[in-house]
Parts: sequence; structure tokens; C-alpha cells
Amino acid sequence: MQKLSYIFFRFIVFIFSLVPFWALYLYSDILYFSFFYVFGYRKKVVFSNLKKSFPEKTEEEINKIAKGFYKNLSDITLESIKGLSMSKKTLKKRYPVVNIEILDDYFKKGQSIIGLAAHYTNWEWGVISFGFQFKHKSIGLYKPLSNKYIDSYVKKARAAWGMNLVSIKETKNAFEKKYEKPAVFFMISDQSPSNIKRAKWVNFLNQETACLHGAEMYGKKYNIPLIFGDVQRIKRGFYEVKLSIFEDKPKETAEGEITKRYMKKIEEIIRKKPENWLWSHKRWKHKKQ
Repeated sequence: MQKLSYIFFRFIVFIFSLVPFWALYLYSDILYFSFFYVFGYRKKVVFSNLKKSFPEKTEEEINKIAKGFYKNLSDITLESIKGLSMSKKTLKKRYPVVNIEILDDYFKKGQSIIGLAAHYTNWEWGVISFGFQFKHKSIGLYKPLSNKYIDSYVKKARAAWGMNLVSIKETKNAFEKKYEKPAVFFMISDQSPSNIKRAKWVNFLNQETACLHGAEMYGKKYNIPLIFGDVQRIKRGFYEVKLSIFEDKPKETAEGEITKRYMKKIEEIIRKKPENWLWSHKRWKHKKQ
């Protein structure tokens, strides 16, 4: 069954490699209609998350954000597939890191860094393109796909352009491994943790929220500077990534401070354009005891 799914997946990737962008977004409009009006994909979760996060907003405003979210979800779903066959030139044109030079000093000093981001707009093109846009060796910490054939294909495809995917189960080994040049460890930590006992609790979007704290833990343990990548959609199919120094001396921060600041920064970004975040995830399934 996994092999059949893999063959079908490769067929879809091939088909999308032939599809021009104008057609891709036509298909995305159809997918949006299906998600929102036909199948109601995770509608209860989406509307529940939005209402709890923005209690001050009217039903009309919530509905508008929800529709915007499904349009965003449709775009990034198809863009993720398209991204597996895009050229470096096209990716850099549509997904540039506009101020990557701020990392030059770290690279010259042979210093590794941790790259923070969120499930906001299109993060998949970053996973594909950062490997050749960053001077540092790119290490993407991720949760392996359930289909081992698809997982292997995706890992090889991204490694070809410099992004080395490492299972989150191997995070400790990844940080302790010696590399031929300084590394950047990419961590997207805005989703619900699987181990609730070790979670940090933060007030996020009006709710007590269990948060992943791996970035803080490894940053403090090895005193690795943290940077943040803010990804914004400039227009349909075009994005811009702007980096900022998030914390230069993590070892000197108080316990829990980095996690709180990280979640606060994401909340600030979400509040400006809430439709671009991943509202279909059961972010608040855990309740603080």
C-alpha cells in the first residue's frame, strides 16, 4: 500500500512540474471551494480556534478570516507539491531571503545558529530553498512522514539542494555532531507538543498554551544564537523572508524567557494577518492542570 501511495505521489509531483503557475492557482481556487464549501475540512477546529483567539471579533469577521485561511491553505498545499520540481532560479525569485547578510559574521566566526519560524504562509519553500540560500550547513529538524518511501524521496530531494532533514528523535545527536562548517538548525516550534509533561505554558492568543521548548533548551545548553525568519506573502505565489537576530546570548536568559518571547513574536505576526496561520491544527487540545 505504501509503495502504491508513493507511485501516485511521484505521478502528482510530475504532473505539477508541468503545470504553469496561472493554472496552479486556478486549481487552488477549486481546492479552496472544496475545502470550505463541499467537505468543510476541519471547519469545527478552525472556527473554534478563531473564536477563542479573537473573542472581540464579530461572526462576520471570523468568517472572513476563516475563508482567507482556506485560501491560504489551498495555495500552500499546491505550492508545496510544485516546489519539489521548481528550479533554484524560480525559488530564489519567488522566495528570497532579503537580508541574509546579517548572518555573515556568525559564519565567519564559525558559529552555528538556530533558525526559528512558524507555520505561517508558505514554510515549505523555505525548507526547499534555504539549503542553497544560506552559507551555513542547513539542518532541518522534522517529524518523518508515515510513508517511508515518500519520506526517503523528500529527504533526498531536499538534500540535493543542501537541506539535510533530521528526525526530531535525533535532535540531540544533530546538535552534538561535528560538521565541516557551522550549521543552522531550523526549528518550527509553534505547534502542540506531544510530551505535555515537558511543555512550557504561555499565554498565547488569549489562551493558556502548551509550547515546545526545544529551541530554548538547545540554545541555552550550547549557547547558540537564535534568529527568526518572518515570511510574508508579497502577492500570490511570491514571498519574502526577512531575518532578525532573536537572541544573541541565550545562556544569559531566564528560564522560559525565550519560549515566551518566541510565542509573543508569532502572536504579533498572526494578529496582523491571521488568515495566514495554520488554524486547522488542534493547537489547544491540551489543558493546563
